[in-house]
Amino acid sequence: MLKLESVKVAYGAIEAVKGVSLELRKGEVVTIIGANGAGKSTLLKSICGLEPLAAGRITFDGQDISALPAHKRVSLGLAMSPEGRGVFADLTVRENLLLGSYSRKADVAVTHALLEREFKRFPRLRERHDQLSGTLSGGEQQMLAISRALMSEPRLLLLDEPSLGLAPLIIKDIFSAIRSLRESGLTILLVEQMAKQALGVADRAYVLETGLITLDGSGRDLLNDPKVKAAYLGSH
Repeated sequence: MLKLESVKVAYGAIEAVKGVSLELRKGEVVTIIGANGAGKSTLLKSICGLEPLAAGRITFDGQDISALPAHKRVSLGLAMSPEGRGVFADLTVRENLLLGSYSRKADVAVTHALLEREFKRFPRLRERHDQLSGTLSGGEQQMLAISRALMSEPRLLLLDEPSLGLAPLIIKDIFSAIRSLRESGLTILLVEQMAKQALGVADRAYVLETGLITLDGSGRDLLNDPKVKAAYLGSH
């Protein structure tokens, strides 16, 4: 479904992603783990069109999307829940969700059904539907960011650090939702610092270090890899 070939992304003279090649097959959950500053978020931004490529190629369902604007990538079926959540603080929960469905240009009945689906997924959002998003807790904002991305009915969901700054109980809820999405057949690319949880839910995984893929394999294999254990699993 998604293929990256020698992708490079630079900020001026600084090369943040240094020639990454990876792929996702339909229905897979693939995790990228790595330390802060490894280039994980930059890589996701390049996939969804928020950072231009310095070199390389990205194809989605066989179509070269390397130069395609971000909004057109959403229309193709690619959506992201960004690091830091990125909710529209001055809009209500419901308004944020409706904006997520904008690219579909669906009729009222379909949009209402999508809203109901997300309210069932995260009942807290139903309780807060009329509340300004900026007044939500961090966990509630994360639920909203994921649901807003899902309102576009993506075929590929990019999740950037969904557990960041959240309490353990909320993290459990978030990963439960990710497992449920996986069971529904949605293809997911997950960037996550909580390596144990991320590898536990992943079919395959990549380790990104200073802009380069240094290791890849099944989620189970990387969970049991001594180098991964020493570098990323010690505190989880």
